[in-house]
Amino acid sequence: MPDRVLPDGEKHPVAAGLLALVGVGLVVGLIVGLAALAGTRMLGLDGEDASAQSTSQESLYLPRPEKTTGPSGPLITLAPGATESPSEQPSKKPAAKPSKKPEKEISLSASQSSVAPMEQIDLTGVYPGGEGAILQVQRFEGGSWQAFPVTVSVSDETFATYVQTSQGGVNRFRVADTDSGLVSNDVRVTIG
Repeated sequence: MPDRVLPDGEKHPVAAGLLALVGVGLVVGLIVGLAALAGTRMLGLDGEDASAQSTSQESLYLPRPEKTTGPSGPLITLAPGATESPSEQPSKKPAAKPSKKPEKEISLSASQSSVAPMEQIDLTGVYPGGEGAILQVQRFEGGSWQAFPVTVSVSDETFATYVQTSQGGVNRFRVADTDSGLVSNDVRVTIG
């Protein structure tokens, strides 16, 4: 194939195209860079040392978490304006022996006593000493307790979940600790 002859003004068209492409890229990059710089300054992200401007009110201090204990004595609420007065004479009765702590027990309650079919039934409760336990909701059916497809975990010794059912009439629910097998009291909710 014979070589093509280019007019005198066009010696290297590929080089001229690449040079034009690089020039356009530089101009566009410069414009985008200046826009980004202006945007960061407007938003306050210009890299200045923020610690020079901070005050003692802006510091963040998080103390280490520590386990706390509850009050050791009885909790008494006094009437407004009343003050507690020490007894005149010390009691001659010996202090009663502290009773045995009851074993762990799960207390369950339902927020609703009657709902429509498939309406939400809120179940809440307390499980002292059951931190992190997984509780399985159960329903009394056919003379025995059956697992209901809902579980809930215990956090801060409390738990809350909800169930829905279309089975009419009085439904009995309870929760059971999946590890220890300990069960709560049952609650009754009428569906109708």
